[in-house]
Amino acid sequence: MAETAIHRQVDAARRGELARVIKRMKSGWAVLGDPQITRGYCLLLPDPVVPHLNALTGHARDQFLRDMTMLGDAVLAVTAAERINYEILGNVEPALHAHVIPRHASEDPALRAKAVWLHDWSAAPPIDDAALALGHRIAAHL
Repeated sequence: MAETAIHRQVDAARRGELARVIKRMKSGWAVLGDPQITRGYCLLLPDPVVPHLNALTGHARDQFLRDMTMLGDAVLAVTAAERINYEILGNVEPALHAHVIPRHASEDPALRAKAVWLHDWSAAPPIDDAALALGHRIAAHL
């Protein structure tokens, strides 16, 4: 498998150089999404990196999905979002990673019912001190 941005982020997390790390989980790394397309947007990055969910079997697959939903529970508790959207795509970065996307009542009504991929990502706030503090609160719930 060719190196992807997922590989680079996991390597940086292992070295303690990825500031967006929320917590090391059993199956990988919970990290803040950059940019914060919705407040509290996170990803779960597997460690070790695999090409897709179907490359995991048995306990490893169960653990990744359990960690993904545990991360979603923590994001929901901390952000008071209306719901959490979960997406595992891998089309742009062909390595397993799960998007954990809180959906808020405060979102633009024209976009609220649409996938976040249709939002203007260039207008989303980057990681800042407030996002990092939110990450610490999410970690406390994990």
